[in-house]
Amino acid sequence: MDLGIEKKRTLFYLILTVTLSSSCVENKSLEKEINKPEMVITSITDTLQFISGIRVIFQDSKNNYWFGSHKEGVCRFDGKSFQYLTTNEGLSHNQIHTIQEDKNGVIWFGTQNGVNSFDGITFKNHMASVNETSQSQWKKAETDLWFHDGNKEGVYKYDGQKLTYLAFPNPKSINPNNLYAVTGISKGKNGMLWMATYAGVFGYNGQDFTIINDETLGLDLQKEPLHVRSIFEDSKGRLWIGNNGIGVLLKEDDLIINFSEKHNLIHPLSSRKGDMSMPGTLEHVFVIQEDSAGNIWFGDRDTGAWKYDGKSMTNYTINDKLSTSMIWSICKDNNNDLLFGMADGGVYKFNGKSFDRRF
Repeated sequence: MDLGIEKKRTLFYLILTVTLSSSCVENKSLEKEINKPEMVITSITDTLQFISGIRVIFQDSKNNYWFGSHKEGVCRFDGKSFQYLTTNEGLSHNQIHTIQEDKNGVIWFGTQNGVNSFDGITFKNHMASVNETSQSQWKKAETDLWFHDGNKEGVYKYDGQKLTYLAFPNPKSINPNNLYAVTGISKGKNGMLWMATYAGVFGYNGQDFTIINDETLGLDLQKEPLHVRSIFEDSKGRLWIGNNGIGVLLKEDDLIINFSEKHNLIHPLSSRKGDMSMPGTLEHVFVIQEDSAGNIWFGDRDTGAWKYDGKSMTNYTINDKLSTSMIWSICKDNNNDLLFGMADGGVYKFNGKSFDRRF
């Protein structure tokens, strides 16, 4: 064989191999850039900078803390820095009502104007089409995510594939000043989903609805109307309903009582509506939570934190230097610590006796 020809063949194959290798590297790099674009976080700080109120606190499976604000969007704390996500990064609204995580680790936000998901890289704005609002769509599974949105008289459900809007079943208008717009959602022990609205509570077990409102409770609309702001079913199956005016209602089995009234926590001269409350009262309850010891905690608009140990009530001042004692949110994190989100934008941890500024 001619050695000159053999050298030419060898050189040709070498050039071809290098060319193909370079082409594969370029294609892989381009594919990665297209499919996984890096989202630029425009604002990073060493401390939490929210001032408009912490409406929700959530800790995900990776131990990141998420803070949803009243007006300033979302903040993620990864243990080192605080990273802010707003409408500039893809949120549909900067007022956050709920934060959840699905089975794939995607973080979901229920905002004042829509439902968004964030996979760590990009946001998605999920829309429910008009033909998905039929009451025949009412079904539920353990893995469903539930959201409220603005002043709509219904809820959004994400079943892992699509977002569906579900209108409440013909809510009867009793108090013209109250809408059946959702203010809180709680999952119960026996598969019951509780949905609090300003005008009342809907419970759904997958087939039937339980309705709690002014009419079913026999309340006098002129003296003590419902104005529900929070709801929570505890580990014993008791349902706690927080109101803006008439305090806490407690439902055990088929019996419903005014828990605040029973414990003398409604002032004799209270309007039982939205007026400012006197110290030592529990009349305006915006959040309810249970700690790892089974104590029930209440966050009041005017009088700070309350703990019920099954026998007695204890009132705590979070910090007497705060501009307002209003508590927006209480979170039990992955370490079973209780975190309290305040209306002034701070987050405090209960240390067993008092409260320390955590964020």
